Amino acid sequence: MVTRKNPIFDTATTLGKIFGFLGVSAICGVLVAGLLVPAAAVSGSAASGSIEFFDTLPAELKVDPPNQTTRILASDGSVIASVFEENRTKVSLDQISPFMKEAVIAVEDSRFYDHGGVDTTGIMRALVATARGNKQGASTITQQYVNNVLNANLAAEGKDEDIKLNGVNKGVGDKLREMKLAIALEKEFSKEQILEGYLNIVFFNRDAYGIEAASKFFFSTTAKDLTLPQAALLAGLVNSPSAFDPINNPESSKARRDLVLSLMLSQTKITQAEYDAAVATPVETQVTPARQGCAYAATAPYFCDYVLHLLENNPAYGADLKERQRLIYGGGLTITTTLDPAAQASAQEQVNASAGANPDKWGAALVSVQPATGKITNMAQNTSFLPAEGGFDSQVNFSVDQLDKDGNDLNGLGGAQPGSTMKPFTFAEWLNEGKSMNTVVNAAQRRYPLNFNWKHTCGQVTGAYNTAQKALGAADDLQNAEPQFYRNMPVLFGLYNSINTATFASAAQLDFCGIQKVVDAVGLHSGLPNKDGEPNPKIDMSTLGNLLGSTQTAPLTMASAFATFANDGKYCEPIAITSVTDQSGAQLPAQSSSCRDAIKPEVARGVNYALQEVMNVGSGSLIQPRLSTRTNFPVAAKTGTSNMNESTWVVGHTTGLATAAWFGDPLGAQNRPGRDLTFNGKFYESLDGYMIAGPMFSKFMTQMAPAFGTDPFPAPPTNMVSGGGTQTRTPSTQATAPAPAPQASTPAADSPGNSEKKD
Repeated sequence: MVTRKNPIFDTATTLGKIFGFLGVSAICGVLVAGLLVPAAAVSGSAASGSIEFFDTLPAELKVDPPNQTTRILASDGSVIASVFEENRTKVSLDQISPFMKEAVIAVEDSRFYDHGGVDTTGIMRALVATARGNKQGASTITQQYVNNVLNANLAAEGKDEDIKLNGVNKGVGDKLREMKLAIALEKEFSKEQILEGYLNIVFFNRDAYGIEAASKFFFSTTAKDLTLPQAALLAGLVNSPSAFDPINNPESSKARRDLVLSLMLSQTKITQAEYDAAVATPVETQVTPARQGCAYAATAPYFCDYVLHLLENNPAYGADLKERQRLIYGGGLTITTTLDPAAQASAQEQVNASAGANPDKWGAALVSVQPATGKITNMAQNTSFLPAEGGFDSQVNFSVDQLDKDGNDLNGLGGAQPGSTMKPFTFAEWLNEGKSMNTVVNAAQRRYPLNFNWKHTCGQVTGAYNTAQKALGAADDLQNAEPQFYRNMPVLFGLYNSINTATFASAAQLDFCGIQKVVDAVGLHSGLPNKDGEPNPKIDMSTLGNLLGSTQTAPLTMASAFATFANDGKYCEPIAITSVTDQSGAQLPAQSSSCRDAIKPEVARGVNYALQEVMNVGSGSLIQPRLSTRTNFPVAAKTGTSNMNESTWVVGHTTGLATAAWFGDPLGAQNRPGRDLTFNGKFYESLDGYMIAGPMFSKFMTQMAPAFGTDPFPAPPTNMVSGGGTQTRTPSTQATAPAPAPQASTPAADSPGNSEKKD
């Protein structure tokens, strides 16, 4: 049986309302006594008890800056993107329209300048109205500010479940604490400071927190330039952002705006003429969506995403990912990066043009660094960060490793097989061991059995190239692109024509331990974790296939390695972030150039000499348009193509800029050979580095290299170039009879037969 309420005590009755009114009045009386009367002046145990109760309430209020929008900037200060948890940009009171200040006071707290944080007159008026069945609020602007600050602090601590909302889960104790904190706040801050804080923290709907964000979202203007009708509309939103939303509820919004205007008129904040003109103004919004995140970056979304991952992975920004993200997305940070907008625009133009419509989703990436600092100037690829109808969309970054050195996610592809772009590092060790680049080696040698006498003073070489030993698990013979290159040739000729057998013939005279040291010193590593989950493992040069680029390596890694040659042998780790400041202007940890001696300067100069020949007479001379015919500055570079033609490269540099251009299959190497393909109406029987990656590199460097420095490369020592001779170490297997050293020849390309036959 349902128990019925006693009608005498039913608050729905008139008598119930009276009892309710008296009860709330008693509480209010206790509160007023506690607020207005010093404890020493109160007599009687009841009054003393009331004040003791009030005094036990906490009076602390941590007025931290509210969540603000973080901005990511290019090197010239232009905005790349904004990120936020709450879309908010703090502004000072003098940057807010006087109309806005008067409007919000008129509608939310007309006695703002007359009370000390709690308006007892307003409380009594609200009590009377509530007793009559017309519920009214009595929170002052100061109390509302306190409530917003308390909730913002809870949100910042990840305690969303503890947030208190008026009329929802706020009890009498919560209200008393709010009132006491409001009084304490008024003793510490001026009215202007409180009003400024309130207008910067209050929610206006549509991801707009604070008056500056609301002004931009609803009217595409600033808080300083708000007109009277605009200010009145936004002031009216505070009470119920959803109900008075001018986009979804324009009629309710106008009625609320006009109420605010009438209050401003009655309080003599505006004149009759101003009122008449304002109420006659239709409600019209000019929305600027609060598009946040790298997906809406003005430029370089993948670079932007890379920057955010670097910060999210940095323990200096918090003990765990959640704490770091609160700081990054809510801390109002200003993140200044190394990105050069002009270089980025040029790079983006080249990758976009690489494959045209590209229904089969072949990937292109172009990334550059400054050799002397490691600063990343551009990072572009031919995909859309947001899904695009009929387009190639991906959020995976083609230019970077899958993980950072600590195993944290970078959202990277992890690179691709670099092919013959690895050959300069064997050549560097050749020069490092004091050998001349014009020494003749036997490039007719194609068979290297399992028991071949390789030299490796700190390990053991694995793998073989020998058809006769297939039964022992050996791989196919080593192959070149063209049959005429199985002959004796200078090491220099073998490099600039990208002859696989010449690279092996030179490696046969070297200590693999030395090759490994060169590769490690210039920062080369795998872009994928190994089978044990180790991030960015070394490229093991004791595996023969790695002489010809069999390990997946990221374009950023390749660009930074080649930059070592441009920087006279000094390697600089790539960096993307030059400065981070919080909303107070305090500096937070960023990145700084970290450079080290990697290879001898004379070795770097020798490699530069050889790589210029690649572009002048070697495989790079096939690039159209040719850099050497379009510029008057020196460029050093190397082409590269993987075994199945699904990964093609040009990596190279001037003295001031190092660039890696890659074109290939980002969706699954080895599953789609780069053969019998059509791009931009042109058919390719098999892809090669010079074909698509080449023009990307060439056009970009032609446009941008002069802005970063194109001084001539220092010349290598004379004996490094002019010395010669024949091979000094005889292979321990039968070799084809030496042919005369070539004097001139058609440049070889990194085509299928010349690509890496791996074990």
